[in-house]
Amino acid sequence: MPVYYHQGDFPPESLHWPDLIPLLGPASAAVARYDGTLRAIPNASVLLSPLTTQEAVLSSRIEGTQATMGEVLEYEAEGDAAGLPEQRVADIQEIQNYRAAVRRAEELLQDLPLAQRVILDAHSVLMSGVRGQGQSPGAYRRIPNWIGPAGCGIEQARFVPIDADKLPDAMSAWERYMHTEPPDRLVQLAILHAEFEALHPFLDGNGRLGRMLVPLFMWQMGLIHRPMFYISAFFEANREEYYERLLAVSRDGYWTGWCGFFLRAVQAQAEENQQRASDILALYERMKREIPDLTRSQYAIRALDWIFERPIFRSSDFVASAGIPEATAKRMLSLLRREEILRELAPAQGRRAAVLGFPELLNIAEGRQVF
Repeated sequence: MPVYYHQGDFPPESLHWPDLIPLLGPASAAVARYDGTLRAIPNASVLLSPLTTQEAVLSSRIEGTQATMGEVLEYEAEGDAAGLPEQRVADIQEIQNYRAAVRRAEELLQDLPLAQRVILDAHSVLMSGVRGQGQSPGAYRRIPNWIGPAGCGIEQARFVPIDADKLPDAMSAWERYMHTEPPDRLVQLAILHAEFEALHPFLDGNGRLGRMLVPLFMWQMGLIHRPMFYISAFFEANREEYYERLLAVSRDGYWTGWCGFFLRAVQAQAEENQQRASDILALYERMKREIPDLTRSQYAIRALDWIFERPIFRSSDFVASAGIPEATAKRMLSLLRREEILRELAPAQGRRAAVLGFPELLNIAEGRQVF
């Protein structure tokens, strides 16, 4: 028997706070420490762009994509499919859309509160031109949907979200709750995320959009000063528990268990995010000393910033768009390759320039030795 949406049980009337209070301090403190690191990073959107890509990769992987961060960046550097199978290219396009949807939401939130209009606009970007694009991008579903094995009927479903005719009122209630004053913002966020996934307001893209809301909400509520918080690694590593805790909200009314799981996720990811951001900042500061000494060029920092934003790139793109005189740009690439700061990932072929990578930065973003 499928589990049906918990009609009438949002927001929860009560939580078992003795289970949550021991988790609140550590989670909040970890977020505050991460934000302190974030504030110390000059031009964080550039320096942390590999982490932003990795978040898009992992959030999409929870939904079944297989592409890696390296494949996404190499695809973008090559400018074409580069011999990848059609399925992998489709995966990459979904990941690119995820990043674009985050950027779109961030733009809207400069002038608007986090509300349904922002959600609908972000969904439209998320689903543009990819699998599922025929499933009403930017519009709430008007038909039933359910979650279960591929191709199953509603009787075999694991979970059945709210009826489509009740969805507009439910989303309005969700939005109203988002702008209340709760006992704790992280618990409020946990409840918002679970309710969004339970409502399943769109025909596709609900999981990715729900996870995208985590940093946007944290930013809007002043928990972090930039919408850059990477939650999906914990959910991806604990995928079965993630789904089971969400399911238990509707099946058992067990909001407290879900909130505890979410707080542990926030603490773990805040600590991991802080470590990776600190490692990236340390790498940048070290490269700021080494590359000027190595290249003896007034363009050293410009080159460094360009490479941090695009840690996999074609050599010809660097020469053409880094804003450095051509001869100097070519000499700098030669020096950086000789010193193994950059590594050749794909050799030049005919008119196609070599593809280069910045392995130290990429390995920090991946959290392991990949390059």
